[in-house]
Order: sequence, then C-alpha cells, then structure tokens
Amino acid sequence: MAVRNEAPRTHSQDASRDGCPVKVLGGPGPQPPGDPCVRLKHRERQERAARLRSVLAATYGEDTACSEILVVRAPGRVNLIGEHTDYNEGFVLPAAIDRDVMIAARGRRDRAVRVRSLNYGEAVEFTLDGIAYDRDHIWSNYVRGTLKVLAESGAPLCGMDMVVTGDVPAGAGLSSSAALEVATAVAARAVAARAAAGFDLDGRDLALKCQRAENSFVGVNCGIMDQLASALGKAGHALFIDCRSYEYEPVPLPCDYRIVICDTGVRRGLRDSEYNLRRSQCEEAVRLLRRDRPDVRSLRDVSPEDLPDLEDHLPTPVRERARHVVLENDRVLRSVGALRGGHVDMFGGLMVESHASLRDLYEVSCPELDAMVEVTLDMPGVAGARMTGAGFGGCTVNLVRDDAVDEFRRTVLARYMRTVDPSRLSSEPQVYVCRAEDGAGLMPGS
Repeated sequence: MAVRNEAPRTHSQDASRDGCPVKVLGGPGPQPPGDPCVRLKHRERQERAARLRSVLAATYGEDTACSEILVVRAPGRVNLIGEHTDYNEGFVLPAAIDRDVMIAARGRRDRAVRVRSLNYGEAVEFTLDGIAYDRDHIWSNYVRGTLKVLAESGAPLCGMDMVVTGDVPAGAGLSSSAALEVATAVAARAVAARAAAGFDLDGRDLALKCQRAENSFVGVNCGIMDQLASALGKAGHALFIDCRSYEYEPVPLPCDYRIVICDTGVRRGLRDSEYNLRRSQCEEAVRLLRRDRPDVRSLRDVSPEDLPDLEDHLPTPVRERARHVVLENDRVLRSVGALRGGHVDMFGGLMVESHASLRDLYEVSCPELDAMVEVTLDMPGVAGARMTGAGFGGCTVNLVRDDAVDEFRRTVLARYMRTVDPSRLSSEPQVYVCRAEDGAGLMPGS
C-alpha cells in the first residue's frame, strides 16, 4: 500500500527554497511597521494591554509586595484547508489571525488563583492545590484545565491574579477556547519565571499541554491544530502541520490577498455530538481496514490511489467519512505546493473542493454555510472559499484580492441575507478582514 507520510519540512528551513518566487504577505516575520493598518492594530493592542493592567489593579488592588503586572496574548486561528484531518493524524494548514485573547496577570505569594473575565462579566477564585470543574462558569474551565495539566506535569506554578479579555468571536470556529488555553499557559510560564521558578516549555510542548487540558478536563476530544496554530503562528504565513509527528513549517501567503472570514450568524449547536460521531466513524473505518491492511494506523496511511480497493470494505456512511479525510489530506499537500509556487488560483480551487467534500461526504455543513460560500464565488477578486471549523454553523474563510476587499465587505452580507432564513440565525452575520499573525507571547513592556 502507498502510505501517505509526507511530513512538513523542518520549520527552520526557507519556505521559498523550491526556486519559485513567492510574494509573502508582509514578508517573513512581523508585518512591516510602515503599514498603516499594522501600526493601527499595534496601537490598539497596546491600548488594550494598558487598560487590562489598570483593570487588574482596580479589581485586585495595587499590591506592591507581589510581582509586576504582565500582559500576554494568544491569537485565534482560521483553518485555510484540512478540516477534520487533525484527529486522523493527517495534515492541516491553519493561520493564526489578528484577533486574540489577552490576559493581564500578576503573581501571588499564596496558591490562590483569581480570574476575572471582562467578556462574561464574571469572576472566579480557586486554589492550585484543588482545581475542580466549574459547571457554573464554563469559560473558566479552559483556565482551570490548563493550570491543572501544567501542575500535574511538574511545572512550579505560582498563584495568580488574572484579568481576561478577547476579541475572538466565541462559537464561530475561530478557536477562542484554544487561544484562552494558550494565553493561560504563557501567562503561567511568565509569572513563574518572574518568581525565579520558571519552567522550560517550548511552543510545541505548551500546545500539547493545552490540548490535553481540553481533552481531559474540559471534555472536548479535539485534535492538536488549534493550540499549535495559536502558539506557533507566524505573521504572513500559514502553518503546515503534520498532526502525527507534530512537525510544522510556515508556508508563505500571497502578499496581494487577504484572509476574509464571514460569520454566518449560526452557532454550532450540534457541534459536540456530531463531532464525536464523525471521529468514531473514522476510527471505525480504520478498524475495518486493518483486517486486511494492518499497516493502517489511521486514515493518514491511506492514499487516494488506495481508495478504489479499500472502499468496498467500508459501509455507508463510514465510507464517505473516510473518503473525505483521505482526499482532504491530499488537498492540503497540494495546497502547500500551490502556495509555495505562487499559484493562488490553484489553491482557491482546492478550497472550493474542500467545501464540497465537507458538505457531501463528511456532512458537516449547513444551508447557511453553503449559501455564504456560493454567494462569494462569483464575486470579483475571490480566489476561493470554504467552510472552516467543525461545521454545522460558524464561519467561512475566503481568500480575497486586496483591491477587492472593500467591495467584498460592502456587498457580501446583503447577498447572503437574500438567500437564507433570518429566523435560523442566532446572531448578526459579520465579516472579519484578517492578517496572518504571530503566535502567542508577552506583550511589549511586560
């Protein structure tokens, strides 16, 4: 059997060394300071950080005996292609975006943790010596679980006062939960370092700890993509991730296109039950295939060329679920090649193919997601569009040429609203024009 085992090249290598000149959004590394949009975003971020410091001091007091207040941020992410492949040990291509969760934190001399959420208007308190699930403040479990996993791994945690805020839309498929977990871990690491009790945890290991927190404490059986993208994103790049080996590599994005996210206004009410069902169907496919092919550890090990011989072993709908995953992995690999070669239209076509597969084979789309994709495909400057996230609502991701973004933003929602039933929407549809952003870290001045 042909085994699909093409890992990303190491992240330290030059992403453009194929010999194909690729224009990069903002060039390698941080966006250029001369870009007025980037300057504005940086200024707004600094102002948010200053406000958070003030809110923490006002909430918990000016305690000069404790360490200074530091601020960390962790971005949300959008998955450009590679949906429902991460928990099948496959390939994904997300990008960290310039919407984030920000935490102001200050160390304490005891083991207490006090957390105030500005988004939820709530506050909780617990101790590092007895972290338990909180059914009354669900948002706090992403903080609690992350600290619990870090403590169980031997990290010398300190008590903390924390104030949390974020502009990643919750429930939209942009990984606000992973951003909160990663921001919590970065804050805990930084506070411990200020107390001379730091612990060595690189970005990949930090992401793995956060994934474990979501799996074992929060109870969502997610893959590793969201946390890795939030922890390791690179400005101007997508992140090609091998979800078996956890190797990753930045892939340059075209400089004359923007990532535009369209929120359908439909929240993903079936997400958890249907997500777990799809995952079990993939596991069933592997179990059945291993009867004759013991080398198949996951659907990652099945190539498109294998499908004609293997599909007869699988019942409906397991067959369709497996077919989506196998072909989606192949689409990710072809997308990386297209982006490296500067072939934006080819990548856009693969995005459209991905959506059709998620709709017809994996059956995780919904009428509103389909409508949002359909209304964009004939709009000027749109290279490609697809649903993003687990499905059953949430967002689409679009690759839109720079000079077409304003017209896209002005007209897309009106076109969308003419095709859907407004009574099915739980919130106002939104459009977010995004840049690929750096991963989590300390804010300047912290």
